Amino acid sequence: MLLFDDLVEEYRDFAAYAAGDSPCFEEWALAVAEDDEVLAWLSTLPPVKRQPNLVLAAARWHGAPAPGPYAGLRRVLLQRDAAVRATIMARATQTNEVGRLATLTPVLGLVEGPLALLEVGASAGLCLHPNHYDYDWPPAGSLRESGGPVLTALAAGPLPVPATHVRVAWRGGVDLNPLDVADADAMAWLENLVWPEQDERRARLRAAIEVARADPPLLRRGDLLDELPGLRDEAAAHGTPVVFHSAVVAYLEQPDRERFHDLMTGFVADGRCRWISNEGPRVLPRVTGGLDVPAGRFVTALDGVPVALSHGHGHTVDWL
Repeated sequence: MLLFDDLVEEYRDFAAYAAGDSPCFEEWALAVAEDDEVLAWLSTLPPVKRQPNLVLAAARWHGAPAPGPYAGLRRVLLQRDAAVRATIMARATQTNEVGRLATLTPVLGLVEGPLALLEVGASAGLCLHPNHYDYDWPPAGSLRESGGPVLTALAAGPLPVPATHVRVAWRGGVDLNPLDVADADAMAWLENLVWPEQDERRARLRAAIEVARADPPLLRRGDLLDELPGLRDEAAAHGTPVVFHSAVVAYLEQPDRERFHDLMTGFVADGRCRWISNEGPRVLPRVTGGLDVPAGRFVTALDGVPVALSHGHGHTVDWL
């Protein structure tokens, strides 16, 4: 998804991203791109706060029916301006899509354990529990050991199906606003971020919250560029440090994306950690290179080298 770009292109890009997953959001985003009054309203927000996921979620939080016609979204944005604006400014997307573990777990299986997992942009830390889930990767295979919820991703290519669950010796993360799984309001906001038609994702989120409540990870509040070195050192005392992130670096301004890339490649070169990135194709261009990436797909990479193209919510994984 484009975040710091022309508003019209940003919303058209989001519509392409939502196509096939949320007809409501696809329709809304395309309509926003053609609505001069709504675009003018959006332009009064700080650039990072104009992102479709956040704006549409805030409108739903204040009563825009979804699924529902564009007129309902428009009415809430323009008639409940102050309330919607306050929510946009106070909250962040922080979508904690545990389904992405179905695309990340095969990569984790390539790293020698035990693992010390360190998630950048951890939100509520729901993706820090890969060993508490079972997996199906049709037609490549499955991993059924934990007895926990089952995550599924359609697989293509020579997917390295793990023979056993990864051993996790430590799990922690950093976020500007870490969410407490015991906070009902914060969890309601996470559920509100799930796209309108996706009842299966909502059910999966509720199950993931219960998993995290039973085994809460360490979550540190702060800027990832400031906190990551110290957390990496803390993780290293417990196992192989694995820094990972999904749809997070896109929220950094371009200079900070470059700083993050340099920090991680330096860590990897020095043998200080392994690095799993899962981001849109334009977010880390030095990782993506010249890959042809379809709309709605992320580039999943290990140590800066692409290994798969993955659906943004974990529905598919195409091993390269």
